Amino acid sequence: MATILIVDDEPDILSALSRFFERRGHDVLRASTGERAVELVQNERPAVVLLDLFLPDISGFDVLERTRELRPVIIMVTGHGDIPAAVHAMKGGAEGFLTKPVELAHLGAMVDRALEKAHLRELSRAADARSGRAAADMLLGSSPPMRELAAQIEMLAHSERTVALLVGENGVGKARVARAIHGLSARAPRPFHDLVCGLRPIETLAVELFGAERTQGGPMPGLFEASDGGTLFLDEIADLPPLLQPTLLRTLETRRVRRAAGTRDVPVDVRLIAATVRDLATEVTEQRFSEDLYYRLGVMPLHLPPLRARAPEDLRETVAALIVELRRGLPDSPHTVTDEALEVIVRYPWPGNVRELRNILERALIQARGQNSLRVTHLAAEVRGIGDDASLPHVSRSLAEVEREHIERTLRAHAANRTRAARELGISRATLIKKIREFELDQRPEPERA
Repeated sequence: MATILIVDDEPDILSALSRFFERRGHDVLRASTGERAVELVQNERPAVVLLDLFLPDISGFDVLERTRELRPVIIMVTGHGDIPAAVHAMKGGAEGFLTKPVELAHLGAMVDRALEKAHLRELSRAADARSGRAAADMLLGSSPPMRELAAQIEMLAHSERTVALLVGENGVGKARVARAIHGLSARAPRPFHDLVCGLRPIETLAVELFGAERTQGGPMPGLFEASDGGTLFLDEIADLPPLLQPTLLRTLETRRVRRAAGTRDVPVDVRLIAATVRDLATEVTEQRFSEDLYYRLGVMPLHLPPLRARAPEDLRETVAALIVELRRGLPDSPHTVTDEALEVIVRYPWPGNVRELRNILERALIQARGQNSLRVTHLAAEVRGIGDDASLPHVSRSLAEVEREHIERTLRAHAANRTRAARELGISRATLIKKIREFELDQRPEPERA
């Protein structure tokens, strides 16, 4: 459990509050002077500090100022007549204030919220300092299933010649995991290239992957040659045209590539990572995907769960990590999220997964620039529609209904242009057309493509 520092010069209050939090399972530190409080914050780094405003040596304001850089979450404790001073302390960085005599039930709830904020702060501090492994687990979380998945990612990274297959819904972070596998491996100093297998003609895709011997500007190496010594990530591998699947299999088996119209093989040392939203076994059964290539790719499959299937703490940690990432480009945006906003985020089903969450948070941070915290009102309307007011009746919606609404809204935003909508949704144009038919969204002819 977390460590709480209680600072008060009245022995009875100090003893009573200590017993209360110890019964709740927390480690408790005590201080009866401001100087001792500063010393404990510096040496013990408590998550939350309950700080009396008036102390025998220095004031609570002084303690607040001298521990500001260490960023503990501080709750001021004051008498009824000192409320203006406590409000002033909040402007100086305190999280909140309580008046004496303290109501224990209210105190416990307030400290629970403060501990959540302290946890988010710790995640924010740690995120920038993490190296390769952070790239793998920063958007997964720390629940037991996610820790096991992170361990599998790390193990796969060290098997740097093994083909990896990432399976999961659109937006779950497959590209991030691919980069993490590369970053954790011995190939990290070498190139990392990625390519989406759909949305391009077969001739173009063949040249991009394997190169061409005779072009107007001379020989053109493909991505396999460009990735020599490094990693090549092929997203939506199920969309790879059947005519190119034997060529890819041959390249993986022989570690040699032959350019289009070429007569010689070029040796390549490339680690392949593939990703798909579809069940490749079904694709094989329905004869849309090569069985031999499927078995070659499926040596070490990793299944990335959607956000709605992850634990609440995983989602909170993902929010914290994304805010750290986004604030690099929005330095005047808030670095904390209110408990109410986190509750709304946790209860929303996130049909677009991490990609949608990142977009929503970026928009919210832009709207919240110059403010201390990201609040419910900064979140998009579709997110606030679930869980922003406990008094509202729950509206039961299936995942299919949420997905249909999200696709319909995206199509409207792009004036029914399916190519641009598919690009934003992170799916192939063929998949989008299938969804349009499934949900009976639009039977009109498509406008001119972008």
